[in-house]
Amino acid sequence: MNLTKFTFLAALLLLSFQLFAQRPDVAKVNVTGKVVEQTTKQPLGYATVTLFNVGSKTPVTGGLTNDQGEFELQVAKGTYDISVEFISFQIVDFKARKIDGNTNLGTISLRDDVTQLSEVVIRNETTAIDIKLDKKVYSIGNDLMVKGGTVSDVLDNIPSVTVDSDGAISLRGNESVRILIDGRPSTAINVAEALKMLPADAIDKVEVITNPSARYDSEGGAGLLNIILKKGKRDGFNGTVIGTVGDPENYGLSANLNFRDTEFNLFTSTGYSYRTSKGNSRTETEYLNPDGSVRNYITDRRTNERLNKGYNSTIGLEWFLADKTIWTNSLNVRESKGSNPDDVFYDNYDAAKNFQFTTARFNDSYNDDYNLEYATNFEKKFSKEGHIFTLDGSFSKEGDKDNSEINFGSETTFNHQTESRNSIKADYVLPIGEDSKFEAGYKGDFNKLYTIYKVDTLDISNNTYSSDNRYSNTLEYKENINALYTQFGTKFNKFSVLLGLRYEDTKVNINQITSSDYNTKTYRDFFPSAFLTYEISEKSSTSLSYSRRISRPRGRLINPFSNYSSNINLFKGNPDLNASYTDAIDLGYLHRWDKVTFSTSVYVNKTDQSVQFIRTESGDFVSTDSENSGILTPVIITTPINLATSLRYGFEFSLNYTPFKWWRLNSNFNLYGNDTKGDYTYTDFNGLEVTQNFDNEAISWFTRMSSKVTLPYKVDWQTTFNYYGPSTTAQGKSYGIAVLNLAFSKDFLNEKATVSLNVSDLLNTRKRRYDTNILNVLNSESEMQWRTRTIMMSLTYRFNQKKTDRQKVKPQSNDNGGEEFQG
Repeated sequence: MNLTKFTFLAALLLLSFQLFAQRPDVAKVNVTGKVVEQTTKQPLGYATVTLFNVGSKTPVTGGLTNDQGEFELQVAKGTYDISVEFISFQIVDFKARKIDGNTNLGTISLRDDVTQLSEVVIRNETTAIDIKLDKKVYSIGNDLMVKGGTVSDVLDNIPSVTVDSDGAISLRGNESVRILIDGRPSTAINVAEALKMLPADAIDKVEVITNPSARYDSEGGAGLLNIILKKGKRDGFNGTVIGTVGDPENYGLSANLNFRDTEFNLFTSTGYSYRTSKGNSRTETEYLNPDGSVRNYITDRRTNERLNKGYNSTIGLEWFLADKTIWTNSLNVRESKGSNPDDVFYDNYDAAKNFQFTTARFNDSYNDDYNLEYATNFEKKFSKEGHIFTLDGSFSKEGDKDNSEINFGSETTFNHQTESRNSIKADYVLPIGEDSKFEAGYKGDFNKLYTIYKVDTLDISNNTYSSDNRYSNTLEYKENINALYTQFGTKFNKFSVLLGLRYEDTKVNINQITSSDYNTKTYRDFFPSAFLTYEISEKSSTSLSYSRRISRPRGRLINPFSNYSSNINLFKGNPDLNASYTDAIDLGYLHRWDKVTFSTSVYVNKTDQSVQFIRTESGDFVSTDSENSGILTPVIITTPINLATSLRYGFEFSLNYTPFKWWRLNSNFNLYGNDTKGDYTYTDFNGLEVTQNFDNEAISWFTRMSSKVTLPYKVDWQTTFNYYGPSTTAQGKSYGIAVLNLAFSKDFLNEKATVSLNVSDLLNTRKRRYDTNILNVLNSESEMQWRTRTIMMSLTYRFNQKKTDRQKVKPQSNDNGGEEFQG
C-alpha cells in the first residue's frame, strides 16, 4: 500500500512540475478566422488550419476549428504560407501572407471536392477524442467491435468506462454514474436493459464527464455519461440501414434516416432486435455453526437462456424558424418483451462433504416493458457569437411487468412498476468580451415510481394462492427536484477558468402502502464546481478540477421486496437509506506528438454516507430437500446500508499510437483504490445487537488494449483485450477477468456497403468469480457468467452518403475547441 501511495504522489508532483517548468514564449500575435461550407454557409468544425514558412512543407503551427468553424492561432510575426483543409473539400491556400500583427483572415469558404470523396484512404475507423475544459467527447467512429451491437457495447469501448458481465456500467470502477441521453436523464426503470435496446449506430458521440460543472445535475458520485444521438446534417434524403444476425440466436434491423431542407430537418432512428443470451452460475457454500464448525454444504447450480425482443423508435423534427432560431421536437417509443427460464439445482452435502441429495427449482420469468417519451428543445442564438438561450422539456411514462412461476406454479412472483418522469430546463449563455462567458439556468425534475411486488404460494388442498407477506410490498416513490445554477468562465493568456455554483432543493416521499410506513426526506444543498486549465504549449496542457456530487438512493436499493429467484439467497432494499455526498478532485495532463497522443489524470473522491452491501442471516430456514427429511438451510439476505466514509483514489492514462497508416494502437489503464471506514450495528433475528466493522482497503485496476490493422484487399482487423483486476471487500473478494474480442470488416459497392464479423469473448472467459465470508455463518465461492461467447455478423448499407461523410470524419483532436465554457 505504501508503494501505491508513493506512486500516486509521484504522479501528482510530476504533473505539477510540467505545469510550472515551462519557459515563457516569445511575443506572438493572433491569427483568427472562420471556415464554412461554400453552398450552405454551415460552419465546418474540425477543419485544419496550418501555417508554413514560405516555400517550406514543415509546419510552424496549426490547429483545428471549433464546432462553430472558428480558429485562433498564435505565431511570431513574419510571412507565411497558410493552408485550410477538410476531408472531402478542396484546399484553400494563402501564399506568402504577411503577418505583422493580430490578423483576421475572415470567413473562408470551402467547396466540395467530388474526386476526393472517392479517393480518400485515411478514414476515421475508431473513436476520436475531443478534450474540453469540463469533459471528454468521444465521437463514435466505425469501431468494428460495436457493429450490429448496442449502446452497452459502445460504452464498453470508451476509455474509463466498463460494463461488467451483468450489464452494470462503471466510470473509473465506480458504479455511481449518471446516464444521460441527449442531455436528459434516461427515463428507463432498468437503465442497463434499456441501453441494450438502443442500436450502436444511433449514437453520434459520448461525453465522459468525471467532474461535471454546475450546469449539469449533481446526481452521480462518479460523474456523468451523456449519450448524444445522431441527427442527420447532410442536405436531402440520406441514411444508413444495418442488418445483423448472430449466435446465440440474434437478429436485428435498424435504420438511421433524415431528410434535410432549408427550413427543416426530419430524422428518425428505428430498430428491432431479437436477442437470446445464455448464462450460468455456480455457488459453493459452506454453512457454519455458531462455534465456527462446519454444519453442511450446498452447491447452487444455475443455467438460463434469456430472450428479449422489441423495438426502439425515435422520430423528430428540427424546424429552422429563423437564421438563428431552431425548435426541435421528438417522440421516442420503446417496447420489449422477454423471458428468462432459470433452472436451479441444489446439491446437498453433510459436514463431512458426503453427497446426500439434489433438489431442483425452476423459475420461469417473463417481462413486458414499454416507454413513451416526448421531448422538445427551443434554441435561440443572438447576433453575438456564443450568446444563446435554450429551453427544454421532457415528458415520459414507462411501465415494466416482471412475473415468474416457480416449480411450475407452486409459487409465483409479480413485479409491476409504473414510472412518470417530467423535466423542464432553461439555460442562458452570455459572452462577455472576447474570452469570458456567464451562464445561468433552472431545472425542475418531477418523478413518480409505483411498484407492486407479490409472492404467492399455492395451497394444494384447495388449489388457491395466498400472498406471502414476508416478501410482498407496495411502494410509492415521489421525487421533486428544483435546481438553480450559475457559472462564469474566462480565459487569460494560457489559463482558462470556470467557476460554478448549483443549488438543489429535493423532496422525496417513500411510502410503503402495505405496511402503512410513510417517510419524507428533504435535501437542500449547494454544489460548487471549479475548473482550471493551463496550455503549456500548442501540444500539451494540464487541468485541475473540483466538484461536489450527490447520489440519491432509488428503486431497487430502497424497495424492501426480495428477489425471489433463490429462496436461500435474497436481496432486500433498504427504505432508510440516505443520500451519499462526494467531493471529487481531478488533475490531468495531455501531450500530443506526431503519431502519439497521451493523456493522464490522478483523482480523489471522498464520499460520506457511502452505500455498501452486507449479507446477514434473516432468521428464516427453508428445506432444500424434496423428500422433507427435516434438513433446513438458513436464508441469507443481502441489503444496502450507509457507511461513514469511503475514499476512492486512482491514476489513469490513455495512449493512442499510429505507427503506420495501416496500423493503429489504443490503450487505457486505470489503477484505483477504495479505502472504506465505518461500523454497522443492527439487531439480529435473536434480538441481539451486533456490530460489524467494515474497515477495508482495496486496490484494483483494469486495462483495455486495442489494435486495428488494415490487411490486404482492404480488410480491417481489430483485436481488443480487456482485463478487470481483482479486488477485496469487507466480506470477501473478487477475482480478475480477462476478455478477448475479435472483429473483421470489408467495404464493397464503392464504400456504400460494409460487412462486419465480430466475436465477443472469444475464449469464453468473461466470468465473475468472487468469495464471501461471514464470520461463524458461511463461506462461499461463486462463479457467474451473464453471457457466453457471442458471434455477430452485420451488413451496413449507406445511401446518398459516403463512408467519408464529414459528419463521421472528425480527426483526433485534444483542443478545447473554443467551447471551454459550454456543457
